[in-house]
Amino acid sequence: MIATPQAVRRTIRRQQLREIVPLADSTIYDMERRGDFPQRFYLTSRCVVWDLAEVEAWLDARRRASQAKTIQRAPSPDVKLRRSRPVRH
Repeated sequence: MIATPQAVRRTIRRQQLREIVPLADSTIYDMERRGDFPQRFYLTSRCVVWDLAEVEAWLDARRRASQAKTIQRAPSPDVKLRRSRPVRH
């Protein structure tokens, strides 16, 4: 039986993730908790990593969702409700 070479699975650490995904750590952790972002895992008790292929697949899915206009944008704040410098018309 001939062994086929398996694809090399790459992992990335937090700093590399920040370079790829421009979101705050707290946003990423919140999305992980909700199941909206690839789950991190521990290589050792002090080394946290993400699977690069999963992160890239998530980015591709977000791009497709953005192009299909299925991602809802956050509403603009009502500037009339501001306490300091409210806008008056």
